Amino acid sequence: MELRAHGDVRVDDWYWLRDKDDPAVIAHLEAENAYTDAETAATAGLRQRLFDEMVARIEETDLSVPVRKGPWLYYDRTEEGASYGIHCRRPARDDPAGAAEDGAAEEQGAGQEQGAGQEQGAGQEQGAGQRAGEQVVLDENVLAEGHEYFALGNLSVSPDHRWLAYSTDVTGGERYTMRFRDLATGEESAESLEDTSYGMAWANDNATVFVVRVDEAMRPHQLWRHRVGTDPSTDVLVYEEPDEHFYLGVGRTRDDRFLVLGLDSKVTSECRVLSADTPEGEFTVVEPRRHGVEYSVDHDRGDPEAGRPARFLIVTNDGAEDFRLVEAPEDAPGRASWKEVIPGRAGVRLDAVDPFADHLVVSEREDGETRIRVVDARTGSSTPVPQPETPSTVWRGANPEYDSTTLRYEYTSMVTPRSVFDLDLTDGSVELRKRQPVLGGFDPADYRTERRWAFAPDGVRVPISLVYREDLVATEPWVDGGSSPAMPGGGAPCLLYGYGSYEASMDPTFSSLRLSLLDRGFVFAIAHVRGGGELGRRWYEDGKLLAKPNTFSDFVACARTLVDEGWTSPDRLVARGGSAGGLLMGAVANLAPELFRAIVAEVPFVDCLTTICDPSLPLTVLEWDEWGNPLEDPDVYETMKSYSPYDNVRALDEDGTPVRYPDILATAGLSDPRVGFWEPAKWVARLRAANPENRVLLKVEMGAGHGGPSGRYDAWRDEAFVLAFVLDALGLVEEALSPET
Repeated sequence: MELRAHGDVRVDDWYWLRDKDDPAVIAHLEAENAYTDAETAATAGLRQRLFDEMVARIEETDLSVPVRKGPWLYYDRTEEGASYGIHCRRPARDDPAGAAEDGAAEEQGAGQEQGAGQEQGAGQEQGAGQRAGEQVVLDENVLAEGHEYFALGNLSVSPDHRWLAYSTDVTGGERYTMRFRDLATGEESAESLEDTSYGMAWANDNATVFVVRVDEAMRPHQLWRHRVGTDPSTDVLVYEEPDEHFYLGVGRTRDDRFLVLGLDSKVTSECRVLSADTPEGEFTVVEPRRHGVEYSVDHDRGDPEAGRPARFLIVTNDGAEDFRLVEAPEDAPGRASWKEVIPGRAGVRLDAVDPFADHLVVSEREDGETRIRVVDARTGSSTPVPQPETPSTVWRGANPEYDSTTLRYEYTSMVTPRSVFDLDLTDGSVELRKRQPVLGGFDPADYRTERRWAFAPDGVRVPISLVYREDLVATEPWVDGGSSPAMPGGGAPCLLYGYGSYEASMDPTFSSLRLSLLDRGFVFAIAHVRGGGELGRRWYEDGKLLAKPNTFSDFVACARTLVDEGWTSPDRLVARGGSAGGLLMGAVANLAPELFRAIVAEVPFVDCLTTICDPSLPLTVLEWDEWGNPLEDPDVYETMKSYSPYDNVRALDEDGTPVRYPDILATAGLSDPRVGFWEPAKWVARLRAANPENRVLLKVEMGAGHGGPSGRYDAWRDEAFVLAFVLDALGLVEEALSPET
């Protein structure tokens, strides 16, 4: 197949792999899976060992901390042997903090010895069985029966707590079917809504629901109004977005006063609001869209008696690259009425502001880390939420009640398991409600996390987050005060993870699955490369469009820094990334194949130029604001062609030597609507053709989509497969199976 643009011709010998209706394509993918099975057969014992380790650390029967919403406490639980979650509620009685009479002590791990890893959560007796007064709202395991794949999309209870709206996907294609359940009787309403997407909102009449539908390109483009119990053919199309660059979503303000219709491209926003009490009314534009201006809207009831009128709160980049907070009156929400509340600040990215009755909860980023500040709406005084470690991650938890005097937030680091805290907004006291259980003698003190920095070729400092066993580094913390750790044998095996697109931040978090590597002497690292959002909007802008190559050179710089500082060596270094992070993997494989022993590229966007040149494919037009439009702009075309992994696979080095790529494991999902399965399939074929010595494996999920296997046990087995590939590539299978590990 010849692909032509701007006078350039590309020859694609594997273009035919795009057609999944072609039996030859399915046969090809099945053959790839058979080949991968044969190539990895020797690691079957290791995979089982890793899976058993992972499961042994997990409290399989467990319970989330309940969240109060009106007269109910809502929570999720899991049961040993069940792949999916169970969503429940029980009467709240008179407990304002969200823990009923039988819950507060147990949810903190009461009765457990406070020691190495033992303050981490619910005890065994508390994790098992049904709670007094419990009502099962939705059991995903029941819905998943008979399906190879299952995913829950929306899950929302009506304001009066009678109706449950939920949506499910059983193909991985991310087109959801929505249904309604009467929680008073347990009966399902007769209707179902097809082709719905993420996001929905109830009106305050407890019967009207607004849902989002997608077009053929998977773009959420329509907002529909449905009344529970009626024929979907009578539903009303409320709004349809004609601009292919924009997608829509819907939600409610925190104070339950308004519905918000959000219309967004990658660089521009427009919000429309409607009183939640008048669902058949017309949405009103807050501020008309202007290219490059983004904003989001919430509503604060205020306290008129105290001189604080009701207001819209608007977070925007209008006049502030890293965003600022403005307010506007209900009757004139447009830009002409905006009054600044929190100005833009150099080096501080304002992510979101949540109004409470007497406080504002401000979510920010500074110095590459998340931050939360609580602002007293009456005095303006500001208090930060405590973060005892660096690097670490903090975020708002579930806080559905506007009038609550408690802020629930969550905290983690690469050594501290996910922890749920309640902050009393009246006196500032903090209570640990639960820490993720990690069984098997886990002690956070056995591990160390730290932040290092690499220098990109243009001199920009790029942060790296590290975690490793405390006993891996022999001295405290560097050799003779120098820049290299005291590592045995010239460095440890290392897994370096990266993403770097869409302003998504890869924040440092804990993973119990990762312990199977750390306890075998690995260093785990995250390269916070440009294109992500870790260091603010400029960090993102400098890693997109024509600046996209910075993402790849940043990652290579991080890898070289880990080698130069003595953490690892090229024969012990493995890179990993997925989706747009899979594009990163393919690009660095071409840039510096000698720097990595192996690469894991999950659902990788490796045929990016061909995809972004094809507006008939799902989401392509939406993506032009991220990557550029190579159809119209020859500079974008040339830039994308310069880094497209598929188009830059190398057979020979400059001196004529065959290029030996790192061992590569690529994955794909046959139903993936985001990255076509053919992209990794074509990439693998071209890598093998370039050099038959390249060891390249493709693992295709024939019944799943972008996210891979859906059940938790299947997901853990999938992770065990990946880690076994990593250990095998490093020649560590026998060592990994030794009794000491």
